[in-house]
Amino acid sequence: MKDWNEYFAGKKITVMGLGLLGRGVGDAAFLAAAGAEVTVTDLKSAQDLAASVEQLKMFDNITFVLGEHRAEDFIDRDFILVAAGVPADSKYLKVATDAHIPLKQSAAWFAELTGIPVVGVTGTRGKSTVTHMIHHVLTQVTGEEVLLGGNVRGLSNLQLLNRVNEDSLCVMELDSWQLQGWGWSAMSPQVAIFTNFMEDHLNYYLKGDISKEAAMDLYFADKANIFRYQEESGVFVTTPAVFERAKQMKDVTLGQEVVLADASIIPEDALLAMPGEHNRLNAALATEALKALSLTDEEIAPAIASFPGVEGRLQLVKTVDNVRIYNDNNATTPAATAAGLAALDLGNKNIILIAGGADKKIDPSPLLAAIEAHCKSVVLVPGTGTDTILKDLPDAQVVVDLPAAVAEAHLQAKAGDIILFSPAFASFGMFANEYQRNDVFLEAVNSITNE
Repeated sequence: MKDWNEYFAGKKITVMGLGLLGRGVGDAAFLAAAGAEVTVTDLKSAQDLAASVEQLKMFDNITFVLGEHRAEDFIDRDFILVAAGVPADSKYLKVATDAHIPLKQSAAWFAELTGIPVVGVTGTRGKSTVTHMIHHVLTQVTGEEVLLGGNVRGLSNLQLLNRVNEDSLCVMELDSWQLQGWGWSAMSPQVAIFTNFMEDHLNYYLKGDISKEAAMDLYFADKANIFRYQEESGVFVTTPAVFERAKQMKDVTLGQEVVLADASIIPEDALLAMPGEHNRLNAALATEALKALSLTDEEIAPAIASFPGVEGRLQLVKTVDNVRIYNDNNATTPAATAAGLAALDLGNKNIILIAGGADKKIDPSPLLAAIEAHCKSVVLVPGTGTDTILKDLPDAQVVVDLPAAVAEAHLQAKAGDIILFSPAFASFGMFANEYQRNDVFLEAVNSITNE
């Protein structure tokens, strides 16, 4: 194991974005423990970030600049560690680049520093499921520790450096923001999986007077970093639709091995924890990636069958009075919720949907069509996204908050019904983040008992 103190001691590093999810805290703690001079800056106030700041108070080599950013913290530094979601046109990032200060994001920086093989997974939907499925199978088959990183709740990628050895392999879930960091480092994972590409994050990319099509191009360009810099020895696993879009990029040469997957390679009667055609596709993508890592079908199939699924992705939480309650918290787009509804409805139209939240400027029509096709009733929580669909759902009931939505859905449900929490919109406004929303939902469900 490398002594990271030798590399980081005395380095001046600005951590831009501390947050409340634990990743920024872990990264800052690692850098401080390794002897770096760390400045943590965040637009949120000290009061808002009190829980995160408390975890770092033992380090006297961390300076906090909260409630603002200052240009002086982005010059005369060795590195700027940028949190996911910082606007690409941030004037402070420009200050740093004009001063020739390297910009880093933790997932790409981990890969750059270690040089170990990385299996990277991106896509608008399914990336969490495919990431955890691959990690599960590798762990089951090899019996060895396989590192898990990227966009994982509470996980610091830099703290993973302490667990690396010469035989390490890391599986990473990579969102579009983290892949900006791979672009800055001109790197791509050795095995890249791109699950699908749909409208999302337009609230981030759709700015000024650019068209929706141009915003989608920017979104795809960030995600394309997962395969853009692969060497000829790399493997790119994706779907025909994504591959067609990738081939249209003028600045990309696809010289690596490309493997196209579809759901048909997974038998109809295959044992999968999560229902739906989209999860058969997730399993197919995972299978092709695992084959690229030299696993056989005989090793892969039983291990995938034992994969329990991922919290917040069509997760069966509880059955109460013969009513199944599913948590699909991470379905934050209309298309994602539509896919969940189609996966659960066996033609009975017995789903009570709990949805709603903050608008991401995405067309809601797939959601409205799916509600018409699959739902018995709809319970909505307030939000700007909810406002965009209310006029088309005159029978939907709007309640004050998520616990009230769970209570109302339970009141409406009869034996044999399904309660599906699949918000279709973002969590901000009502919750600090999607993880808090997940936890509030689970707490409300766990308070329900059989009558």
